[in-house]
Amino acid sequence: MKHRLLIPALALLCGAAATPVMANDTLNALSKKALGTIAGTSSTSSSSSSSSTLGASLSDSQIATGLKDALRVGTEKAVATVGKPGGFLNDAAVHIPLPGPLAKVKSGLAMVGASGLADDLEQRLNKAAETAAPKAASIFGNAVSKMTIDDARGVLSGPSDSATQYFKRTTTPDLLSALKPVIDSSLADVGAVQSYNALTAQAKSLPVASSLNLDLNDYVANKALDGIFYYLAKQEADIRANPAARTTDAIKALFK
Repeated sequence: MKHRLLIPALALLCGAAATPVMANDTLNALSKKALGTIAGTSSTSSSSSSSSTLGASLSDSQIATGLKDALRVGTEKAVATVGKPGGFLNDAAVHIPLPGPLAKVKSGLAMVGASGLADDLEQRLNKAAETAAPKAASIFGNAVSKMTIDDARGVLSGPSDSATQYFKRTTTPDLLSALKPVIDSSLADVGAVQSYNALTAQAKSLPVASSLNLDLNDYVANKALDGIFYYLAKQEADIRANPAARTTDAIKALFK
């Protein structure tokens, strides 16, 4: 009888001796897992809420001032980037190529040693866009002045190109209306119209000649806008991410 009672007792004692070690290991593992989960949750929460907390402690007036400053700085830099000499022509990111049918003509003209006409026209199209780009600055300024506080908060809490998308929605028709007369005049001034006429005359015997009746003004205007919006998005992202790009106190307060 004593032997029967002794065996379970010894087993219980051994189990009790082993339990603290196992318990500590288990608790350590659970603690590490819990801390990792908390850390991960905190990091995710911080990154996902960073944009939504911008301006949380600021008044509507402060938000409006900071955002208008940021938009003014961003649009001015974007327009200046493409509006300088070679701004379109020498920049692969925004360079305006010949429209599709003209590009096909270029390859055909190369066969007869006349591709210089196409190269000349391409340079002139880029020059016309460069000349017209500064006209966009006042259109952007008007859009900023009409922005409501709800618009401003939406832009502020959105992704890194929220302001760019806002401008695309609200300014594209006005921008095209403003750019087209300038581009039309510029196309004539830089000789693009004459270059185009010379190119089409030279290419009239080519198979694609029937598709060369193009609206160069519309093509260049839309490509010019693409280039402006491309650099506006880059400027916006830089202001949001790079403290050195925040050039006024109002911008610094907004994105701190």
